[in-house]
Amino acid sequence: MTTAPTFSPFGNDLFGEPIHAQTASPVARKFLVPPFSVLSARDGDWQERKRAWAALGIRGEVGRGVNLIRYSDTTSLGEKDTSIFDPVLCECIYRWFSPVGGQVVDPFAGGSVRGVVAACLGRKYWGSELRAEQVAANREQAAQLCPELPPQYVLGDSMETLATAPDADLVFSCPPYGDLETYSDDPRDLSGMEWHTFAAAYKTIIHRACKRLKNDRFACFVVGDFRDPRGFYRDFVSETIRGFRESGCELYNDAVLVTAVGSASMRVTKQFEAGRKFCKTHQNVLVFCKGDWRRATEALA
Repeated sequence: MTTAPTFSPFGNDLFGEPIHAQTASPVARKFLVPPFSVLSARDGDWQERKRAWAALGIRGEVGRGVNLIRYSDTTSLGEKDTSIFDPVLCECIYRWFSPVGGQVVDPFAGGSVRGVVAACLGRKYWGSELRAEQVAANREQAAQLCPELPPQYVLGDSMETLATAPDADLVFSCPPYGDLETYSDDPRDLSGMEWHTFAAAYKTIIHRACKRLKNDRFACFVVGDFRDPRGFYRDFVSETIRGFRESGCELYNDAVLVTAVGSASMRVTKQFEAGRKFCKTHQNVLVFCKGDWRRATEALA
């Protein structure tokens, strides 16, 4: 039986055991955070752990540019920013749904966070990324932070690179949310495509990623619905579920990640007064299973 690594962003005690936040509950000590269907990134323990990960030197924003998010006309100046993947959520997914020493495949690598956290937790990581500057930034961070088990960042379109990806014990990613964030002007970049083209390409990539996933294993995508130019929701969550089901993976868990309010507190007044639009402060964490969930669970031991 493979034992879990004792790595912790807080460090280890004299006996080599991971140090937990002082306020951590027994359930949190066992599972990192309670595995409920609502995960709150606003909780003090979550924020403390996130700061601990950041203190290691992870800089997920490097290589991504700034002001990528395009809000509506109700957005005030100075509130635009670039989304960064949460390392605590990343740690949870790896510990909960992948074996120690297992292979992670990420078709939308983006910044460095998922790869660096995987390496720190003893997982092998393969991620495909379209932009050369992002791959270079990720590789530089990996060389500094996890040289013993460096994550593999592959430059190219995942439509093509997934054909040579390793067999995966976990498929894990956060895809582009349509044109909510535009990452480049490359015609292969999903974030610059019209919705119907985006949806077709997106589900093709899901299908090819699922082909790399071993039988009786889990996959996880972190997604959220976003609005079209008319102001109505695209239903991106449902598109993701359909894409996985069409690829032979069934929806197994659906959690809501409650995110920090951040600049939403500045946007919400104008946004709601102008159009009665709620300010979105959550994402959906969708976990799928390819094959038998019992065997997939046994493979984590």
